[in-house]
Amino acid sequence: MKKIAFLLMFIAGALFAQVDFQTATKEQLMNIKGIGAKKAEAIIEHRKTNEIKSVEDLSKIKGFGDALIKKIKETKM
Repeated sequence: MKKIAFLLMFIAGALFAQVDFQTATKEQLMNIKGIGAKKAEAIIEHRKTNEIKSVEDLSKIKGFGDALIKKIKETKM
């Protein structure tokens, strides 16, 4: 039973790590540690005119500093 629970947690973690900043919904973005409603909205607004290919691209958005980007990278790994 413990193995099944561990496997489910691992799969959920892998799915979580696959968030695509270019297409994710507000709710999906808010599931990332460090991103709340305002930051999710800022990402959505930014991607209307800019492509987000990597976590580093978030640094172009006001409020996304080095510390937050580092936290997001650690969460996504």
